[in-house]
Amino acid sequence: MSDILAFDLGASSGRAILGKLVNGKITTEELHRFPNDPVQVGDRLYWDLLRLYHEIKQGLLKAKHNGAELSSIGIDSWAVDYGFIAEDGSLLGNPLHYRDRATEGKMEQLFAEIPAEEIFARTGIQFLTFNTIYQLYARKQNQSPELGAAAHFLMIPDLLRYFLTGEKYNEFSNATTTQLYNPTTRQWDAELIARLGLPVEWFGEVLEPGALAGRLQPSVQEELGVGPIPVYAVAEHDTGSAVVAVPALEKSFAYLSCGTWSLLGTEIDQPIINEEAQRLNFTNEGGFGGTFRLLKNIMGLWILQECRREWEREGKSYSFPELVGLAGEAKSFASFINPDDPSFLAPGDMPERVKDYCVRTGQAVPEQPGEIIRCILESLAFTYRNVLELTERISGQTFSGLHMVGGGIHNTLLCQWTANALGKPVWAGPAEGSALGNLAVQWIAQGEIQDIWEARRIIRDSFPVTDYKPEDVAAWDDAYRRFLQVTGSSSN
Repeated sequence: MSDILAFDLGASSGRAILGKLVNGKITTEELHRFPNDPVQVGDRLYWDLLRLYHEIKQGLLKAKHNGAELSSIGIDSWAVDYGFIAEDGSLLGNPLHYRDRATEGKMEQLFAEIPAEEIFARTGIQFLTFNTIYQLYARKQNQSPELGAAAHFLMIPDLLRYFLTGEKYNEFSNATTTQLYNPTTRQWDAELIARLGLPVEWFGEVLEPGALAGRLQPSVQEELGVGPIPVYAVAEHDTGSAVVAVPALEKSFAYLSCGTWSLLGTEIDQPIINEEAQRLNFTNEGGFGGTFRLLKNIMGLWILQECRREWEREGKSYSFPELVGLAGEAKSFASFINPDDPSFLAPGDMPERVKDYCVRTGQAVPEQPGEIIRCILESLAFTYRNVLELTERISGQTFSGLHMVGGGIHNTLLCQWTANALGKPVWAGPAEGSALGNLAVQWIAQGEIQDIWEARRIIRDSFPVTDYKPEDVAAWDDAYRRFLQVTGSSSN
């Protein structure tokens, strides 16, 4: 038996999870949890990367003080964001947050230089305004001084691994999200990068999940009083790790990684890059074992979280269970939003934006917190149905139900309403999907677990899965048709 440590960094918090594999069962212990708050400086929004690195070191210290004998470490986080390392090895500035406004309008400007069809054909990645390619394009246009001093491009987990090990590697699942990686050639797209006017040399060797990425360097060992612990590249996009942990028993399955973002799709062996996938804005992100995640991003519980923050700023404090309870008491199917409307992307007064959307679309305007939250949650459930149906069509598969993983499964109302909207069962669990997938890849790399399917079986045996059966299907079907009409969501 050996101890391993997963650092799972989300858009609002991070955690250090200690994992043990004993007699074919996984046990986990949360050793350290910490906030991950963006920092606004003037009109720029940054990640506090050095604070995250400090918290990772605190997690390592807590593991040591707990008596853990770590055989390895892995880090996963959100995608698309990055930083630069100078020739002398120093970090060049704080990484920008993907919700920073610097990329507004940049996607359309780039399309005038490189057609969207060509970008999708080369990368298979959906068009989101904050993708790395548009962040870099904006910096090039703004003549960012960091570009002149940069020698290496590293994404968030790559940077944190570099601080720990001194080794500069990129990782496959995160690299694919940049819209600069060619999934067909399995390399950075050198021509696309050059056409952006960026040095191809910035973009380094890409490691597959499960590859050894280095060991804790001597300075870290001395500071923390630990040994040269191996650091593995896991599926470092947290959704990639979450999909590893989906407790599916059959090869054809659909998943929803539910948290600040919702990501819904299926696992495929080869990317699907065609006109229909582009038109419906699906993506092909890298996964474990050379697989791809055919999926769509959905704005997710971010909208609810921002509503709660706004009410707190107004002096009205609600817990998440209280808000869910109020939603359950509100009138059903009164109004809907498209969660992916651009008005919901940036931080701000989200309750007012929900109301404005309903005014713009000629609907009843929700006023009370319960009405607003019900509008959000019902709209998410209907969006999940819409995206699941589109996933079936593009992939040529039919799914008997939906696996939900991630912290969003604590919202039992959303799980049940999703089953109602789908007219299919929802299997919810585990909640710590990304951390478990991170741990699983480390065990596979060490030979403790044979492959991803054994990992999924062990996870299913180790953690409860709640089965939600659909209810009131006729009423939800009728409301779904109204949702599609009101929001203009594509059903074909």
